[in-house]
Amino acid sequence: MTANITSVLSESGESKEITIVLADDHQVVRQGLRAILEGEHNLRVVGEAGNGIEAARLVERLRPDVLVLDLMIPGLRGLEVTRQLAKRSPKTHVVILSMHRDESYVVQALRNGAAGYVLKDSSADELIKAVHEAVANRRYLSPPLSDSAIDAYVQQANAATADPYDSLSNREREVLQLAAEGHSNTAIGKRLFISPRTVEIHRANMMAKLGLRNHTEVIRYALKRGLIAND
Repeated sequence: MTANITSVLSESGESKEITIVLADDHQVVRQGLRAILEGEHNLRVVGEAGNGIEAARLVERLRPDVLVLDLMIPGLRGLEVTRQLAKRSPKTHVVILSMHRDESYVVQALRNGAAGYVLKDSSADELIKAVHEAVANRRYLSPPLSDSAIDAYVQQANAATADPYDSLSNREREVLQLAAEGHSNTAIGKRLFISPRTVEIHRANMMAKLGLRNHTEVIRYALKRGLIAND
């Protein structure tokens, strides 16, 4: 499969191999994405992850050129993975895969450092193009998403008041995500390699910063924020 795009070239003029990590909680989806991407001669998938925490760790270890990341991946949502990797692995370009056309998701992804936002009903060529555009340090948005509309939305969002969520530490965000998904302090501790007592401290700090009083409010907040799906 060949997309109608210009390949990234090395100094010698030959196509440079682009390394990719795939992150989606469905193995069959990852298999399909791998087949699409490795159908291009200069794209190579070097790793796969089934949750957000694993994806962040894998990218830090492998330092791929591109992370193709499901927006609603469990464990740590795509928006937060993107934000963390902008600091931890800045040379890795993130391309978000999403079923959500809502501009607020697109804007947050771009603000967190994503290079591309591809809708899941897009063609294979669009995903390939997004990967190449990302490596070339250009932004790619699936049609019908509009650059001009997104830019206007970004300006509006930047003018908004401070968001308490921004005050959370990386660990507090991870605890928020996992707690909202229904994991106990013990289970969260095992996932994050910390003690249940430490989880309890992070949970208390997180709830205080967000003004949440109980677990029900944590779930409501996570739903409103798009951290968990409203099935």
